[in-house]
Amino acid sequence: MSSIFISGGAAGIGLATAERFSREGWTVGVYDVSADALSKVKANHPEWIVGELDVRDDKQWADALADFTSQTGGHLDVLDNNAGILVEGPLHEISADAVRRQIEIDALGVALGAQAAYPYLKVTPGAHLVNIASASAIYGQPGIATYSATKFFVGGLTEALELEWEHDDIRVVGIWPLWAKTALADNDAKSTKTLGVRITPEQVAEKVWESVHPTRQDKLLHRTSYSVGAQTLFLGNAAKFIPNFLNRAVNKYIAQ
Repeated sequence: MSSIFISGGAAGIGLATAERFSREGWTVGVYDVSADALSKVKANHPEWIVGELDVRDDKQWADALADFTSQTGGHLDVLDNNAGILVEGPLHEISADAVRRQIEIDALGVALGAQAAYPYLKVTPGAHLVNIASASAIYGQPGIATYSATKFFVGGLTEALELEWEHDDIRVVGIWPLWAKTALADNDAKSTKTLGVRITPEQVAEKVWESVHPTRQDKLLHRTSYSVGAQTLFLGNAAKFIPNFLNRAVNKYIAQ
């Protein structure tokens, strides 16, 4: 039976992803820093494997994956690096701790998750590492500068590992949503008002499912990025072809 381990999986996109894969008969592991949220998940889905995980801690990653794979016969098909936080506000106004936590969870946590999962993924034919990126990494976003920067990190890490792990038959992909209807979008960032919060967690989960069931063309083209929603697709494509000053102007309008 195929298996997926989801960090930050007790709510929002992570929970929707767990439900999507569970419906297809996958063994689902939901790991999260919130014990209360995990209790609710376990009550609603007793068949899932759940456990606590602070993604900033490499030992917790090692222990969580060992726990999960001990219940799957050592098997791991997909690691979904989903955990993330966002603190909105001008950089000079938010606390140093808020900056640090975003970098540690949204960037360091993703790298540590990939590192910890590698020994399991490399022995599983056709394994996948899925990193949840963001449309905020298409162009740096004022008001959420640190969060935006961490998602640039996620994008770069995804591309690098896609090349680095190719010889191990591990496919590495990034999922690029705009604002989704989760707690993360409950902020005062201007882009949530300009663009709206249109994407559902279920849409993002569907894209995760699609990404780990690639078409022949996806494999031939070494596709690493999966945009969620028409707005993200448009902004991403526009950024590749329009001059930088126009790209800057569009993003200034959206975010300031």
